[in-house]
Amino acid sequence: MPHDTATGPAATWTARWAGALLCLAVAAVHVVDQGGMTATRDPHYLGVAYHVLEIAALVAAVLLLLGLVRPGWLLAAGVALGPLLGYVLSRGPGLPYYSDDVGNWTEPLGLVSLAVEGALLLLSLPLLARSLRRRTY
Repeated sequence: MPHDTATGPAATWTARWAGALLCLAVAAVHVVDQGGMTATRDPHYLGVAYHVLEIAALVAAVLLLLGLVRPGWLLAAGVALGPLLGYVLSRGPGLPYYSDDVGNWTEPLGLVSLAVEGALLLLSLPLLARSLRRRTY
């Protein structure tokens, strides 16, 4: 009998796929925002942070699809939280040597980013907590 309950394997597989797709969406939004795969934003530390985020998002997606849920959900939560914090700081007080987005709370790509990262955070935190309660990875 297939397990298609909210806590069965089918639900877990669906959640992992959703998490992986949301991670890839976070990466895609940031690739677009930086101007492409090979571009790097200024200041340099911000450009490096974008690349690190994109790589982390890809790794999290792979971990989730491979069934390594504890490290996958942990990294996915970080992929969601990091840019959320960056959004607030870059639009609020600004970042060192970067004030271009101060006050720019309604930028369309930024709002898409917030929606994707928020959805990923809402998905990943309870599933990370659930994986921590279990003894297996």
